[in-house]
Amino acid sequence: MLNSSFIHSERNIVSGKRNIKDVPFVEVFNGRLQGVVSSGSDIERVYVSFFEANTLDYYCSTNNNRPCGGLRGYPCKHLQALLQEAVISYGIEQVANSLKVPGDISQIKAIGDILSRTGTVKKEQKSEVFSRFLNYLRYLELSSDNRPLPEMSWFV
Repeated sequence: MLNSSFIHSERNIVSGKRNIKDVPFVEVFNGRLQGVVSSGSDIERVYVSFFEANTLDYYCSTNNNRPCGGLRGYPCKHLQALLQEAVISYGIEQVANSLKVPGDISQIKAIGDILSRTGTVKKEQKSEVFSRFLNYLRYLELSSDNRPLPEMSWFV
């Protein structure tokens, strides 16, 4: 997986099935901070969101590729939740470095410092992110076992 990093907070690791409410799924992949975030109001709806490195352009849409209604010239609550989870998982400095936030990185102390530098809405379907999220959930549902996963055997 080119430039991939599956990120999850330790608090989200549970045995058994993962509750969709426990989203967000966050990863750094191909120059983006991207992931899947719960809607907050509808348990069956999730939002696919991303921030692009360098430009900090962003987009958020439902898993059915409908644009988020909260995108009004500023990152919506789903994008903010995605960024917040990335900071919890990686730390603010690593997130700022991964996104190549312009300016002095040492001055970035909170997600608001990143959000104030964001670019513009970049409409782009990200069904690949949702597909990667579903694959990630599949791994979380596997029972604990010491045997290598067949598709990961080349790591062993």
